[in-house]
Amino acid sequence: MCTEEKLADTSGEPLKTTLMRLVIVVIFSIAFAYIESAVVVYLRVIFHPEGFTFPLSDFDTILQHKALLLTEIGREAATIVLILTGAWLFGRNLQQRFAYFLTIFAVWDIFYYVWLKVLLNWPARISDWDILFLIPTAWAGPVVAPVLISITLLVFAIAILFRDSVGRGIRASRIEWLGFIAAAVVVVVSFCLAGRHIAEPDFESYFYWPVFAAGQIGAITLFVKCLLKPK
Repeated sequence: MCTEEKLADTSGEPLKTTLMRLVIVVIFSIAFAYIESAVVVYLRVIFHPEGFTFPLSDFDTILQHKALLLTEIGREAATIVLILTGAWLFGRNLQQRFAYFLTIFAVWDIFYYVWLKVLLNWPARISDWDILFLIPTAWAGPVVAPVLISITLLVFAIAILFRDSVGRGIRASRIEWLGFIAAAVVVVVSFCLAGRHIAEPDFESYFYWPVFAAGQIGAITLFVKCLLKPK
């Protein structure tokens, strides 16, 4: 039998303190999202002066700008480092830091699209497609997909922080951790498969909703299982 472990040792931090810190984290994430969206505004002026629409028939041409491509990949890597750093500084134990990582990532991702809507009036619909990431290859899909993931992560984070504030850390076995990792890989694969076809007229048919849903539902099921374990 696999030994169960808490996500981290809990400190039983007062709920009021947790809520105050969570508000600060959300403000930080919203501001960070604006910086991210501002960069994308500049990139679209450079590469898509006539509008950013799928299919991206000129994507291969964009990839030929090696210096800019490497700069963008570096920026994406730096973004993840900043989110990890922020989570580490805001949290007081490993469980809180994990929850704040989920919070920063989720709020940043959601408000990235909110700010793009404010600045560019894009996306016109939540079903519009976007390039999500470039590491290790292009990720793509409808905007609603990453937003659904972010909402899920935010719910996870709030549950973890609440349980931490009352001294009842959520427990997950090693097998369950492997399950979470597998679910995340499935979701990433669904985006990467779609990213290979963004220049094709029928690009929408390459986002496999059943694959995405399998990863999403798998992660939710595992989290609920961990949440409902006896004290």
